[in-house]
Amino acid sequence: MKTLGVIPSRFASTRFPGKPLAVIHGKTMIQRVYEQALSCRGVDYLVVATDHEAIRDHILSFGGLVVMTSEKHRSGTERCQEVVQQLASNNQFFDVVINIQGDEPTIDPIQIEQVLSCFQHPGTDISTLIKTISSVDELTSPDVVKVVADLHGKALYFSRSPIPNSRGIPIGEWFRDTTYYKHIGIYGYRSEILMQLVNLPVSPLELAESLEQLRWLENGFHIQTKTTEIESVSVDTPADLLKITNKVSTPR
Repeated sequence: MKTLGVIPSRFASTRFPGKPLAVIHGKTMIQRVYEQALSCRGVDYLVVATDHEAIRDHILSFGGLVVMTSEKHRSGTERCQEVVQQLASNNQFFDVVINIQGDEPTIDPIQIEQVLSCFQHPGTDISTLIKTISSVDELTSPDVVKVVADLHGKALYFSRSPIPNSRGIPIGEWFRDTTYYKHIGIYGYRSEILMQLVNLPVSPLELAESLEQLRWLENGFHIQTKTTEIESVSVDTPADLLKITNKVSTPR
């Protein structure tokens, strides 16, 4: 199984313009993500997918691989698909594509390996990670995406609301009898499935929750989940950057 790792990287973030080039202890965020992903044993070829020349030039400056993609993409999924198309035009083909978040500078390579492990089963179309929720704040926050899965780990639904709802029980006691999971935003796709996903129209549930993965579920694609114990920390704002800078105490 030949695997492609893609790190989508946009310069024009609404809440944090230029975020990929923000510096954390002497290294940019995108360089930290790249180096962490590069150490994953299961990734055969790793590229950054960007629409901005400054990011491209920076990736090349530290010896990374980069593919320029369209400014019109609405999601990292679409950007990954363009990378697959460009590489295929140069006779580079991959069985599985991993969409690695470009704003998680402390991503653990083990998380990428966990996503890849799902493809040992031939029936896996798409894979992603989930993690146990341990606080009411996380459970009730609309910024934390919750997920429920079937007994075999296939995702049934993703929501910004607490799911499942423990009816008739005060929310502070919900953890007593039920395990809740949040979504960790890293995806793996079989290449042929990725080509189909980008052609799907926006779906009603996706519009309601503002969650792209609901479009895939509504169209009958299976999303295999894998439970991880590793926390994933993303940088969405300059305030988040300050928090992550304090966590990364020494250059890596």
